[in-house]
Amino acid sequence: MPSFDVVSEVDMHEVDNAVNQAKKEIETRYDFKGSKTEITKEENLITVVSEDSMKLKAVNQILNEKMAKRGVGLRSLKYQEPEKAGGDMLRQRIEILQGISTDDARKIVKYIKDQKLKKVQAQIQQDQVRVTAPKRDDLQKVIALLKQEIDTIELQFTNFRD
Repeated sequence: MPSFDVVSEVDMHEVDNAVNQAKKEIETRYDFKGSKTEITKEENLITVVSEDSMKLKAVNQILNEKMAKRGVGLRSLKYQEPEKAGGDMLRQRIEILQGISTDDARKIVKYIKDQKLKKVQAQIQQDQVRVTAPKRDDLQKVIALLKQEIDTIELQFTNFRD
């Protein structure tokens, strides 16, 4: 029986590359000369520290451009509110979301079942959703519907088996 998995994964190597490219651009841009702006990345967290909110917004824009060019979905980045980081500095943390949360997985399964497609089944498996159907065409319909409907998280469709 044909099936595929709905996942939300981020290629961390591409995130590293995007962060490094953003760092290089910040070092060479004229409007950042002499400023104490920096980007650091640990595990699933990117931290941006800058002098004021204008520079912070500019760094976020540069980072978004680099992420998009490297194929990292911007919906997989969760920006937190900027906070004071001592003196006049501002710090903003950007969380990299990996996997589909249980609540989102339930919403996806409920949405698929609400479509009332013949014999299409969806089940939650850890941080992904497995969708099975007797016909390949039904699975392709489900993919199209999910791409259209789910816009809060970055989705990929993997492990397509006939």
